[in-house]
Amino acid sequence: MPTILSHPAVPLALGVGFGPKAVPRPLLIAGIVASALPDLDVIAFRLGIPYSAALGHRGFSHSLGLAAVVALGGAWALRKALRKARSPLPAAFGFLFLSMASHGLLDAFTTGGRGIALLWPFTEQRFFWPLQVIRVSPLSLSKLLSLRGQTVLLSEALWVWLPSTALALGLWTLRRGRLLPVGPRLDPTRPSLPSPPDQPRGNP
Repeated sequence: MPTILSHPAVPLALGVGFGPKAVPRPLLIAGIVASALPDLDVIAFRLGIPYSAALGHRGFSHSLGLAAVVALGGAWALRKALRKARSPLPAAFGFLFLSMASHGLLDAFTTGGRGIALLWPFTEQRFFWPLQVIRVSPLSLSKLLSLRGQTVLLSEALWVWLPSTALALGLWTLRRGRLLPVGPRLDPTRPSLPSPPDQPRGNP
């Protein structure tokens, strides 16, 4: 898996690309948390749950189905903040879904461990992408700080942060060129403010 330092690259890229009007700060923070949430399943090792089980590491917690459930709950929990920022609920759901789903999708690019149960609960089969280029991260902090950990971080810089930066710049360029419709939209059901009356003109 990529380290917990690199999974937030995706929500950060989307947040920068779409801008604060489409992704207000509470939503961005929720997306960062969601991107790292699946790796809470490492507690399964301490509980004696087999790696290959659905409740094991890279199991149901990394699935697209759970990402959808968490995104729905997160968007609903943030509904007041989203209403205040005039950010649409469906867009918030999509942002949170991509943030959490990206965790499993990135893990499927790694060079070690078991595959990812992306399609749970429909199947417990584990998946990898045909191209596995991200060096798998060690689970312990001491190993992460070793020479091997430095190699992992360099791999993530190349295969996670560089593409995420390109995504952010691409979306930002489209938004600045007004080619990307983001941000709050005017509600057509709300009456518009009346135009000021014409000022009376004096006699010529």
